[in-house]
This record gives sequence, structure tokens and C-alpha cells, in this order.
Amino acid sequence: MLTAGSISGAAAAKGAGDLPRKKTPGGTAYHEAGSGEPLVLIHGVGMRLEAWAPQITFLSADHRVIAVDMPGHGESAKLPAGSRLEEFVAWFGRFLDEMAIDRVNVAGHSMGALVSGGAAATFGERISRVAYLNGVYRRDPQAKAAVLARAAAIPLTGVDKEGPLARWFGDDADSVVARELTREWLSRVDPDGYAVAYAAFAGGDETYADRWKDVAGPALFLTGSDDPNSTPLMAEQMAALAPKGWARIVEGHRHMVNLTAPDIVNSLLAEWLSFGEDER
Repeated sequence: MLTAGSISGAAAAKGAGDLPRKKTPGGTAYHEAGSGEPLVLIHGVGMRLEAWAPQITFLSADHRVIAVDMPGHGESAKLPAGSRLEEFVAWFGRFLDEMAIDRVNVAGHSMGALVSGGAAATFGERISRVAYLNGVYRRDPQAKAAVLARAAAIPLTGVDKEGPLARWFGDDADSVVARELTREWLSRVDPDGYAVAYAAFAGGDETYADRWKDVAGPALFLTGSDDPNSTPLMAEQMAALAPKGWARIVEGHRHMVNLTAPDIVNSLLAEWLSFGEDER
């Protein structure tokens, strides 16, 4: 396992404020920085592209980094009610078409990880490498029931901010600013867009679970040792299935590890990006 220092990347995200965006003809908002081999970053449910601020700053030094607002989040158009994970994966394919990107590296966090894994499974000829940060895989029955119950409650109770914060963060110093930022992002999310994405997230843990054996490029599976939902065991199981997969666990961190342990996450993503497609 890897241990992190005390400097939080949330401070960088907070200092960045709202990043400038462009929009595709289909209504997907994105922020672009740097040049070189393209890398797309997809955030999780309730978040927005600013959640990747530490990675945008670091990785844009030698890559064309494109962070997107997921449908119904930030400034991106929504998908219809009832859209499943497959529709979010199709949205990502359309985004690549609109950006005229034939081949890309993709890193996703949480729900974004499910989208990135689905892309690697269904149009893998366009995906050079995939990084799966704090992503789920075949939840056990108890966890499955809990996440489905949360999804069903959203249309009735609205966006729950305190529940995710309790699951995603510990009480350590690294998490203070990240928790504050995450609460702000959750308070700003469109409730309907959130409900659609959360339902797809709740039902999507098995959608592409059998396809990791078909993912040909380097595949990084990264999570925090204390993440109660996207567990280290899940990361290790997926890494064992992918032909060029490997797992990395950041000790002492939970779900928003890219903000609470940015230096380690940036280093691991740089390592992943350095491997040729025929390596690992």
C-alpha cells in the first residue's frame, strides 16, 4: 500500500474556482489544458470537472487533458430519465466523436470509473489506457441493497449531502478542505441529473463486470484502503482479470483519494500513462 503526506489537493481545487468551459454541439461541457496525447477525465456522481483540478494541473504538463462534466452535472446537458450505465457510455462515445478524438486515454472516478470501464469494454479500439479510480465491482448483497435504496430515495428526498460526506471522508486533516468542497459541489448539482446518474451508478456494478478480460491496454485500478464502498478487494479482483491490469491502494484514504492524496494519485497516473500499450 502507498501512504500520502499531509498536503491536500483540495486546496488547489478550491483555489481554482470554477474552471472555464467550452461545449460540444451535443451539450457536453469540458475544460481543456495542455497538449500531447489526449487524456479524458470523468468525475463521479454529484461532482463536477473541478474535482480533477490537481490532476489537470499536473498531467497537462505533457498531455492534452480534457475534463468533462458528466451529463446533468456542472454545465452539461442531461440524459433522459431512466438512462442506464450503457447510455452514459454511449454519451462518452459521442463526446469523443464531437471532439474528433480517434484514440484516447481515459481515467474515471466512481461513476466516471464505471463509464471509463464500459468504454474500454465496448469500444476498446478507441481506448489506449483506462484508469479506474475508486470504482465498484460486483457489490455484495448488503452493499447492493443499500445503494439501490439510496437511489430510490432521491426523487422523494432530494440530494443527500451528509451521507456521501460520511462515507467518502475520514476525520483526518487531509480531508477538511476536500469535504467542504464536496459539500459545495453536491449543493450545486441539478437534482434531476443527479437522480438519473445515481440510479445508473447503483445498477451498473455488474454491467461490464465480465469484460475486463477483453480490455487489452494498461489498466490501473486505484482506491483508498479505507473506502467502504469501492474497496481494495474490488480493485484487486478487477486487476487480476485484466490482461495488463494492476491495483494500487492508497493507505489511510477513502473515496475522494484524488483530492486527499493528490501527489500519490498524480504519480500513479503518470506511471500508468508512461506504459506503452503493449506493456505491463
